[in-house]
Amino acid sequence: MKLNLVEIPRVKTISKEDFFNNYVKKQKPLVIEQLTTDWPAYQKWNLEYIKQVAGDKTVPLYDDRPVSHKDGFNEAHAKMKMSDYIDLLQETPTNYRIFLYNLMQEVSVLQNDFKWPKIGLRLVKQLPMLFFGGENSKVFMHFDIDYSNILHFHFHGKKQCILFPPSETPYLYKVPHSLISREDIDFDNPDFEKWPALQKAKGMICNLKHGEMLYMPEGYWHYMKYLTPGFSMSLRAFPRKINNLGKAAFNVFVMRHYDVVMRKWKGQEWIDYKNNQAIINTNKKL
Repeated sequence: MKLNLVEIPRVKTISKEDFFNNYVKKQKPLVIEQLTTDWPAYQKWNLEYIKQVAGDKTVPLYDDRPVSHKDGFNEAHAKMKMSDYIDLLQETPTNYRIFLYNLMQEVSVLQNDFKWPKIGLRLVKQLPMLFFGGENSKVFMHFDIDYSNILHFHFHGKKQCILFPPSETPYLYKVPHSLISREDIDFDNPDFEKWPALQKAKGMICNLKHGEMLYMPEGYWHYMKYLTPGFSMSLRAFPRKINNLGKAAFNVFVMRHYDVVMRKWKGQEWIDYKNNQAIINTNKKL
């Protein structure tokens, strides 16, 4: 069985006014195909180039193992030289991904390869993160802690993105005190007998190719799957809605720290409790 998904709208180019009025204001996702064609990155950014300029860096790697009380908050599962990691990506499918690592800060030459797009959003002018993944590697269904509006650019190969608006949260088996849905849900081929609420969820899907950008409005759930080895970059803008600013502050300053304390205190019992509550809370709303 498949999820109830429609294709995310696409344009080749768009004016700043059109994008802001019809997508940012209305909080609707959009793929812009040619936003990066005048960036040096459009011609230069591929895995071989990253290997050339950053091959000597030791990078943190994450796989798709479920959250455990034994792991620290966003603690890496392994480390590897970037050159060895890129060789691994190109040789065989792997679950290892890179995220939350500021490669641009470590390799300053990369900072010259992109441009801050003038697209109607006040982007946070901090160095963007780069995210890497191997063929068929996946990022759990989640939403971002800060409720940012996100411009998500993909390079080298193809990546599939599934989005759900915040309105669909009741059907996504959200794990309480966290930003994720149940990690044992296969969003590529969901078991509706086990997860019946997913049948009610209405989402969107797109496949990003090299240089394309996906706009994700604030608070949108997203699930990412690398169809081929590749990497992505995100630029962010603070949430425009006051209530989302409040939710972001709560997540950063309260929820995250509370969860860390409970993991240390209760251990796996806390993780199991949250996963069970995700089912109970969702079923109540059916």
